[in-house]
Amino acid sequence: MIIDSDKERRNLYCFVAFVRNVATGDEWVEVRGGRAGELKDRSFRPELIYPSSARKGSKLVGSALLDAPQLPF
Repeated sequence: MIIDSDKERRNLYCFVAFVRNVATGDEWVEVRGGRAGELKDRSFRPELIYPSSARKGSKLVGSALLDAPQLPF
């Protein structure tokens, strides 16, 4: 996974969980990763999460996972 943030875009993350707070309606994605050799736990808004295949050089192409899930049919 790639995070669409200037600081986080060069890091790689793995999906851990999708979380929804039923009381407030807030949603976020729990991920684990970071720079090479790191395993930090982080949380990001769903619209910032892109598949690893969306990276073309230093740019992101395609849709976020929120808009275009990558699940097999």
